[in-house]
Amino acid sequence: MNPGDVNQPSALSGRPKRGVPEGLWLRCPGCKASIFRKEAENKFNICPECDYHFYMPTKERINQLLDEDSFEEWFRDLRPCDPLGFKDRIPYKERILSEQAKTSLLDAAAVGRGFIRGRPVVVGITDFAFMAGSMGSVVGEKLCRAAEEATRLKLPLIFVSGSGGGARMQEGILSLMQMAKVSAALGRHHQAGCLYISVLTNPTMGGVAASFAFQGDIIIAEPGALIGFAGKRTIWNTVRLELPEGFQTSEFLMQHGFVDRIVHRKDLRTEVATMVDYCEKAGNY
Repeated sequence: MNPGDVNQPSALSGRPKRGVPEGLWLRCPGCKASIFRKEAENKFNICPECDYHFYMPTKERINQLLDEDSFEEWFRDLRPCDPLGFKDRIPYKERILSEQAKTSLLDAAAVGRGFIRGRPVVVGITDFAFMAGSMGSVVGEKLCRAAEEATRLKLPLIFVSGSGGGARMQEGILSLMQMAKVSAALGRHHQAGCLYISVLTNPTMGGVAASFAFQGDIIIAEPGALIGFAGKRTIWNTVRLELPEGFQTSEFLMQHGFVDRIVHRKDLRTEVATMVDYCEKAGNY
C-alpha cells in the first residue's frame, strides 16, 4: 500500500485506516529530533532532548512568569488603526484583521500588573506571532503607559521581548517614534529609582533591540535566542560581511558584555524574584 493510501478506506474492512493526527509531533530546530508536542508543552515549550526554547505565546508566557491568576491586564481597549492608509500586498486594515483572527490577539503587546513569587511587578510582553512582534503605535503606547504606571506605583518593571520586526513599516514615522517614546518613559522610571529588568527571547531584533530591550538595569536572555539589529542575510547583502560563528546569539552577546545573564525558561520566575529582592535590599530602588 502506498503512503498516500493511509487515510483511504481499506478494501478489506471498508473503514478508513487510522493515521497519525497532524500536530502531534514537532521537529526541533536545535537537535533535529522529532519530539512529542505535548511533552515539549509540559516543559514550558522546551525541547526535552536539547533544551531548545520554542516560541511561547503571550498567555503561556504570563502563566509561566507570574503567580497563578495574578495578572491584571491594562489598556486592553487600545487597538491598531491605519493612519497612513497603507497598502502593500493587502491593505493594512485587512492585515490587522487577519492577524487578529489568526492569533486571537488585538496587537503584538500585552501589559499589566501581577505578582512574581508574591512580589508586585508591572509586566509587558511582545508577541512574535502578531506581525513578527513589530512595534506599531499601539505596542509603543502600551509599553509607554506600563512604564509610566510602574513609575507612579514605584514598582519593578519587566519587559519580555519577542520581536523580530522592530518598527512596523505600515505605520511609518508613527511607528519609529515609539522607540523614542518608550525609551523616554524608561528614563523617567530609572530617574525615579525603580528597577527595570529586560528579558530577551528568540527573536529580539530591529528597533526593539535598538531601544527598550537593551535599556534594562538587568538584561536577561533565554538560551540560544537570536538578538541583534539587522539579520545575518541583511548584513551580507548590504556590506558583504561574514559574521563570526554564533554571532547574535545570547551566548555570544553575554561573552561580549551585552547580556548580564542567560536564564533557562524554567528558572525565570525564581531568578527574577531573586533579582527584585536583591535590588530592594541593596537599596537600588
